[in-house]
Amino acid sequence: MVEPTLSERARAIRCVVLDVDGVLTDCKLYLGPDGSEWKAVNVKDGLGIKLLLQAGIEVAVISGRPSAAMQQRFESLGVRHVWLNVERKIPAFETLLHQLGLEDRQMAVMGDDVPDLPLMRRAGLALTVADAHPKALAAAHWASRLSGGGGAVREAADLILKAQGKDDAGEGAQS
Repeated sequence: MVEPTLSERARAIRCVVLDVDGVLTDCKLYLGPDGSEWKAVNVKDGLGIKLLLQAGIEVAVISGRPSAAMQQRFESLGVRHVWLNVERKIPAFETLLHQLGLEDRQMAVMGDDVPDLPLMRRAGLALTVADAHPKALAAAHWASRLSGGGGAVREAADLILKAQGKDDAGEGAQS
């Protein structure tokens, strides 16, 4: 069997699964004296998520850490499939496949480190960020030029939308 090209993989995508820390953030946690936790996100990534959703491509989040702030961010962007504080990501991925009636080849996964590898290896399109762990870089079909939290998700969204001929969708969208 001939391996599909990057464009062929991207054309098949109906859902993009994102990790949070290291993909949507720069991996830094800002800890307050009261135990509060802060994260910074890139507005460009938010717009990329909105553009995918407006183009009819589902977006899901599967992350190993809890975060009330990130949950609120995903709700504000319209992301309906969110699993936070998940130690084993494959069961959430399989639930998502079942809910959406999709196959592995129709899934893109953007991860950055070892916990993301099982999902990346199953996905039809494995994506990562420029500053990912070497194992994630090796597992990826495509790596962003940008680091986690620096617009890499938007770059991945643009790749998928262009491959599907939907790169002009969402003009006027806000992130």
